[in-house]
Amino acid sequence: MLKMYGFWRSAAAFRVRMACNLKAIAYEETMINLDAGEQHAPDYVALNPQAVVPSLILEDGTLLTQSVAILEYLEETHPTPALLPADPVSRARVRALALIWAADHHPLIVPRVRSYLRDTLNVAEADRTLWIQHWFSEGLRIGEARMHGDPLTGAFCHGNAISLADLCLMSQVMGAKGFGVNIAGYPTINRIVDNCLALDAVTRALPLKQPGAPAAH
Repeated sequence: MLKMYGFWRSAAAFRVRMACNLKAIAYEETMINLDAGEQHAPDYVALNPQAVVPSLILEDGTLLTQSVAILEYLEETHPTPALLPADPVSRARVRALALIWAADHHPLIVPRVRSYLRDTLNVAEADRTLWIQHWFSEGLRIGEARMHGDPLTGAFCHGNAISLADLCLMSQVMGAKGFGVNIAGYPTINRIVDNCLALDAVTRALPLKQPGAPAAH
């Protein structure tokens, strides 16, 4: 069985959780409390020097890090159901959409960035919240513009099958909601999210359903 180190609120761990559920891959998740700084504990830093989650330990002890790399590994080793389309152009489109959220916007709101804003730049809490809301909103705005009216957009980000792009979109949307971002103005995204939430593999992976999450949000 795979072993994952994650955190209930981690967008990156959420992506991997969804992929494992969709592909029926058994895994055990140990929660690293990012709010309490457990990612900086010596034992965890020795495992993952970047001090982030997720970390995925394969059955032979091999360590994998970085959620997108992990998603690609899971796709290559467990190709059914496919989370990438068959043709190269479509695969490139899915990857490009996924990276809008996973690479361009999510890194701007992770705990280490928020801590730097607070501890080094002395940014007030209200302004830090505005920063987070801005970058969540930008990711959603750009994603909506990219997908709305595109004939390649279907029930999901690309066509009518869930893909890596949808996993990254879901992590962006759930994070945005957690920080009070109004997502009503993104009809394409909302439709896709509703279709994702109709899948048990997605709903079981939701942040608020994980150990350590608050009972109400």
